[in-house]
Amino acid sequence: MQNFSEGEFLEMVLGGTIALPAADIPEPFIDINDLADVAVAALTETGHAYEIYEVTVPRLMTFSDLAKEISDATDRDVNFVQISAQAFAQEIAQSGVPENIAWLLNYLFDSVLDGRNAYVADGIQRALRREPSDFSAFAKRIAARGLWQLGESEVAA
Repeated sequence: MQNFSEGEFLEMVLGGTIALPAADIPEPFIDINDLADVAVAALTETGHAYEIYEVTVPRLMTFSDLAKEISDATDRDVNFVQISAQAFAQEIAQSGVPENIAWLLNYLFDSVLDGRNAYVADGIQRALRREPSDFSAFAKRIAARGLWQLGESEVAA
């Protein structure tokens, strides 16, 4: 989830268009805070020995779904546009992103986001005895902080 608030996709969100080479395949986008909480619990609490926690969120979402949730939270249009892998790789190369990050992003969209992760698991519930964070709540929290708010010069443009 944090890719949209502090990661590589923040500028796209601010620009109103999330343009990525991703099909409309659902994925289990996760809040990194949930992942960290599971790691802390597993390392500091009893009862986690020999457990395997597959951590996902309770619902699968497409990039179109994410854009709609961000739009609803910010009360402005944020759209998802699927672009070709070649166009994405070219944009990444021209953006000045370090080569290792460019490779990782290209690998992510070329190999990982192909539907292989389109399922939910109960690792967070088992490890923490609570539900994982949902993207809707995440989007509302980030919007309330003003992170996705456009500055006056951006609104006028």
